[in-house]
Amino acid sequence: MPALRYYYSDTISRFLTKNTEEIIGKLTLASQHDINDDTSNSWVEEIETLKSVLAPYKERGSVYFEYNIPRMGRRADVILVIDELIFILEFKTSGSKFTHDAITQVWDYALDLKNFQEGSLDRIIVPILVAPSEKDKNCDFSLHHFEDNVYEPLRTNGNRLSEVFSISLTQIPHEEIDHSDDRDEKWAKSGYEPTPTIIEAAIALYEENTVEDITKHGGDIDKASSELSRIIDYCRDNNKKAICFITGVPGAGKTLIGLNTAIDQFNRGEKAVYLSGNFPLVEVLQEALTRDYVRREKIKAKKEGRKACTKEEAKSKVKAFIQMIHHYRDLYLEGTEVVDNEIRPIEGYFQSHVDKAYIPSEHVAIFDEAQRAWTGEELKRFMREKKGIRDFPYSEPEYLISCMNRQLDWGVVVCLVGNGQAINKGEAGLTEWIESISRSYKDWEVYMSEYLLQSGDISRTELELVKKQLKPREDLHLKMSMRSFRSEKVSIFVNQLLALQKEEATETLKELENYPIVLTRSLDKAKQWLRDHARGSERYGLLASSKAERLKAISINVRYQPDFVHWFLEDDTDIRSSNALEDTLTEFKVQGLEIDWACVAWDADLRLNKEQTAWQHHQLRSGTKWQNINKPINQQYQINAYRVLLTRARQGMVIVVPNGDNGVPPDETRKPEWYDGIYSYLKEIGIKEIL
Repeated sequence: MPALRYYYSDTISRFLTKNTEEIIGKLTLASQHDINDDTSNSWVEEIETLKSVLAPYKERGSVYFEYNIPRMGRRADVILVIDELIFILEFKTSGSKFTHDAITQVWDYALDLKNFQEGSLDRIIVPILVAPSEKDKNCDFSLHHFEDNVYEPLRTNGNRLSEVFSISLTQIPHEEIDHSDDRDEKWAKSGYEPTPTIIEAAIALYEENTVEDITKHGGDIDKASSELSRIIDYCRDNNKKAICFITGVPGAGKTLIGLNTAIDQFNRGEKAVYLSGNFPLVEVLQEALTRDYVRREKIKAKKEGRKACTKEEAKSKVKAFIQMIHHYRDLYLEGTEVVDNEIRPIEGYFQSHVDKAYIPSEHVAIFDEAQRAWTGEELKRFMREKKGIRDFPYSEPEYLISCMNRQLDWGVVVCLVGNGQAINKGEAGLTEWIESISRSYKDWEVYMSEYLLQSGDISRTELELVKKQLKPREDLHLKMSMRSFRSEKVSIFVNQLLALQKEEATETLKELENYPIVLTRSLDKAKQWLRDHARGSERYGLLASSKAERLKAISINVRYQPDFVHWFLEDDTDIRSSNALEDTLTEFKVQGLEIDWACVAWDADLRLNKEQTAWQHHQLRSGTKWQNINKPINQQYQINAYRVLLTRARQGMVIVVPNGDNGVPPDETRKPEWYDGIYSYLKEIGIKEIL
């Protein structure tokens, strides 16, 4: 049986005439699972409750039971379409209360449909939480809505549900239209194109969805993922080795493609590994997947009457295909030595240690943020100081390729390349990957898009080195950001802002109507703005540059970096959560991850000259004075840090520029003119103030 958007649907008129047993039968058949008594009893209660209240609307709409919300991996209990209004009902069992989690859940359903379902974009959506036995005094029928016509969840018991519909349909302005079965069905089956966070996407993929299931259809992410799959299949079938470069704008979905590839190969019975040097990203993904695996295992084990796996067992499974790049690199050092400027296996070592392997177990290795791999000099220093290996002969790109080159048949190295996001010294960039291939792996095929030339990350001269190996594939470049589903031009705007292209940034900002960007001098006002805009389980948080040390004066201490796993994963009842707005993360902890709403605090580490024609770069080396950053590469790192911070939000952001200090005596590290210059520039671009 094909997957169904919903388990049961009908017009309200026909629903009222059907007997309950018949409806239960259809729900059970559609579920394709054994239905326990609790589920069956819940359905009976929902059906009987709705039959008692829907008679006045029998010619005005349709009813849908167990409506699928794919991005969340859950089903809404009931959706009612009456006139042009969409009611989402979440029923709780008898004895249940109006909990924070339940309110969040039904609100999330509403937001998901509004943001990602085509048919809901112009509809009014009213989420309703039904706790049958709740006291009347705890019910709340207050009608408050946001600009997108999503209402705050209404709360009712079973006895007052009819009152909820009556109030909503009389007080919410809407058209009363002649009911059409066809119109309702078009809504119910309209396109669903979610844009998940990387954490949500990883969880969904791990549950054996596909990248097409959980992302916007028709986008270039689908094409790139399919193209990469074809290249892997070709190499497997023809005993070839290849390296693929996947490029894209910030937030385009490169990491998602990498995770999808690793998990897809894993599910096929093939071994692949997703590798990243981004420690926070790996830790957050591993923990999120582990928690989700444990949650699903508990449910499954209960049904099967067995003991569920432990968290340690779950994490071991996750680590099979998501690892730190440095752990992978060091694993394949074992049993090797440097001979004639090459890494070679120690004679007889692997014969006496059969539990270890010189050849990687995976045929596909995916390196996220490949441009951040270390130079030869940096890796040589590390190997000498940390591993006791003198004169290590490779850069990190060349060594990583050499590990896959040990395969006797086929292998694929996938390089996911971010542009303009290098924030650390010792990073090799793409040039070293190209030169390594040309120098040592001339039998490898090279796949990339023409975009790499246009980006300036590699030159035509460098490309000539691998001309004979090159296989152009334009689908390997992602042109569209998916981080912000509200606007695809956020990354363009940020690039223009940082490049001091005032006129261009002003024009681009005008196109960001659905992505609010505001400006303030007050951290308190910024925090309130975040709280006012976030709904349901949407995540918001404070961000600042790692060099923004004078933000300490407004209670932002960038030297203290909290546990980022808790920051990203805990809900707003936990003080360690980003939503608590107590802890601030820097560019090093948020790169590769995202939140819904961000507050970016801007310090005097990156300020403008008086003419507003150039950035001035500084760091605080003592407690009394800012020091100039003079090296061009370090200046670029600082620009990139702000680029990372300004592109973390999916739905909107507030920028805080403090006032500086006018005291007597003045604080020489917080001169008002530094901050005023930044604020003035952002205002002139057109960013609106919140007063």
